[in-house]
Amino acid sequence: MPRLHHRTILIVEDEYLLACELETQLREAGACVLGPVGSLQDALDLLASGQHVDGAILDVNLQGAAVFPVADMLLDRDVPFVFTTGYDDLVLPARLRQALRYEKPLDIAVVLRRIRQLIEG
Repeated sequence: MPRLHHRTILIVEDEYLLACELETQLREAGACVLGPVGSLQDALDLLASGQHVDGAILDVNLQGAAVFPVADMLLDRDVPFVFTTGYDDLVLPARLRQALRYEKPLDIAVVLRRIRQLIEG
């Protein structure tokens, strides 16, 4: 299990069971968890509140809304993130195609390892 002590990770995921599992695994890895939030507006509000974020896991489709404005905010702040989705790369706008994308169902350990690597540079 990757160690994420003292790292704040934002979870943006609208599938309740997956969001809970991500939260559990992140906490077990020592992370502080923001969220999970399940809507685009809640994610934008959370980021706008000035909360510190070290990394994020973003579901591409949130109740029919694309998470891309959240990804843009994170890019502007140099915060690493990964996408989770059931869609292929073509759903991502060109500006975001360099981001890592993990297909559902997720191997959560792999996603957490990658988040740790991205945060550590």
